[in-house]
Amino acid sequence: MIFFLLFCVVVAGMNAYLWARLVRDTRLGRAAFWSATALLLALTASLPLTLLIWARIDRSLSPALNYLAFGWLGVSFYMLLLFGCWDLLRGGSWLLRRSRRSAQLSAAAAQLGDTRRVFLARTAATGVPAAAGGIAGFGVRPALWDITTPETAVALRRLPRALDGFSIALLTDLHIGPLLDARFLTQLVEQTNRQRPDLIVLGGDLVDGHVHQIGSQLAPLARLRAPHGVFFVTGNHEYYSGVDDWLVFLKRLGIRVLLNERVSVGQRGPGSRAAAASFDLAGVPDFRAGQMGGIGPDLATTLAGRDPERELVVLAHQPLEIGASSLAGAGLQLSGHTHGGQLYPFGALTHLVQPYIAGLHRHADTPTQIYVSCGSGFWGPPLRVLAPAEIGMLRLHSA
Repeated sequence: MIFFLLFCVVVAGMNAYLWARLVRDTRLGRAAFWSATALLLALTASLPLTLLIWARIDRSLSPALNYLAFGWLGVSFYMLLLFGCWDLLRGGSWLLRRSRRSAQLSAAAAQLGDTRRVFLARTAATGVPAAAGGIAGFGVRPALWDITTPETAVALRRLPRALDGFSIALLTDLHIGPLLDARFLTQLVEQTNRQRPDLIVLGGDLVDGHVHQIGSQLAPLARLRAPHGVFFVTGNHEYYSGVDDWLVFLKRLGIRVLLNERVSVGQRGPGSRAAAASFDLAGVPDFRAGQMGGIGPDLATTLAGRDPERELVVLAHQPLEIGASSLAGAGLQLSGHTHGGQLYPFGALTHLVQPYIAGLHRHADTPTQIYVSCGSGFWGPPLRVLAPAEIGMLRLHSA
């Protein structure tokens, strides 16, 4: 509830700023003033009300209203960004002019300045929403329909040559909930199966809702197919949504949950528990699971007794786990969480708390590599701007 109240305060503050720029500063007539104010109030209230109904009544409003509320959040974000830039430019211009003028201004000059301010305010109030709407429109298709399948080659020095070309499909950050449902998931599952991966891993933040709310929407996951199985690790959002119920539910769908566990992936040797040509896959809970009432990540225990000559792939929701993976001698970590920034230039802020945002990287001066997916779904606004949704395809090669 505290988080919800804080969220409401932030949303109200954003829209109060937009009201000042769109309505107050433009000196609209009485009818236009109150009509615009009422519209902004309705848009401001739409998102908190949608979330409250979703949480309390266990069902959402119509999909159209959900998309209106969350879509306005995306448009308002870009309007806030553009108006902020506009205000910085205007403030700098004012300081420059003031430094060149005498302290006293004539009444005529003051009147001219007031007219100029209204003109500029109205120009911005027309141009900024148009630009923000254009950016938002550009971001809709990459979020909802154009899911990319980038293939990345990863060279691993301990990978058996018999597994050269082994493929992994990484699905992460689906956020099935108020906006994305079984139709989206069916499309994603079919597209993943068409890639014919050897292994499928789900990297967390699968849901935004409880099992009794959206469990039926996840049924398409049971149709994922890969010769070496489908595995899942928790993200932070599972802990907001009744994680224990979700773990039971996913197991019923035939998905193997890895919570500080490791498995051997590859070809089994005859009469032996060890694989003749294989690698270790270790999965850990979300980086902050221990702070949210769950079991925290523990790679040391997970890997106890492991043959260090075998290749190791770690599945961890947050890139922050890379330090532990590197110390454990992992060849590769697979992560998500960042959404690739989702809304440009938000990735710059994400980089303040996460070491990697998207793509394949070598960690520091170690042999450990990390691949961070931009995610398959989205959170919040149904938009992706310069951060396309993806099914990450990793093609492993023996170095």
